[in-house]
Amino acid sequence: MLLVENLAAAYGTLKSLHGVSLEIAAGELVALIGSNGAGKTTLLNAISGLVPVVEGGFTWEGRRLVGFSPDRICREGIIQVPEGRKLFTRMTVEENLEMGAYAETARKHLCESREMVFEIFPHLAKRRRQIAGSLSGGEQQMVALARALMARPRLLMLDEPSLGLAPNAAANIFQVIADLNRRGLTVLLVSQEIQETLSIAGRGYVLENGRIAMSGPAADLLADPRVKKSYLGL
Repeated sequence: MLLVENLAAAYGTLKSLHGVSLEIAAGELVALIGSNGAGKTTLLNAISGLVPVVEGGFTWEGRRLVGFSPDRICREGIIQVPEGRKLFTRMTVEENLEMGAYAETARKHLCESREMVFEIFPHLAKRRRQIAGSLSGGEQQMVALARALMARPRLLMLDEPSLGLAPNAAANIFQVIADLNRRGLTVLLVSQEIQETLSIAGRGYVLENGRIAMSGPAADLLADPRVKKSYLGL
């Protein structure tokens, strides 16, 4: 489905990724883990068309999308939930959801998609008229995830979805992600919550200093002494 090959990306003259290669098949939940500054967000932004790719690239269902605009990549079904949620905080929950269905292909299914996300997040149905900025952190993360689902993603990329959340709220978000994957949604999950992330993923990659350092089945990575020492403090 998505194939990244020898991808290098840069902010100006500063290269942040160096020959990164990974692949995601339809229906997978793939984890991307690593420390702060490893390049995880840069990789998602490069796939989303937000950061220039200077070498290598990626293909989506066999078609090269490097150089495409972010809105064109969204129309292809590659949707990112950014770190920090980036909600329209002065708009209501429902208005934020409608913005998720901004693209014409998604707008045709707005009512159907809204019913679907309210089924997944019944709490948001009760808060639909509430200003998004007045919600708790966990509720705001629900809105961010629901807004992305309104775009009818075929690949959902999540960047630190549990960041700053209380433990119960974070556990709920991971449960929702796992449930979405069980429904058939393909997911690329970036998180520093290593235990939780690898526990719900099928495969994983470890990114260090802009390079893939390890990869394999998520259970194997979770049991690997190097992962335990570097990321779990064991």
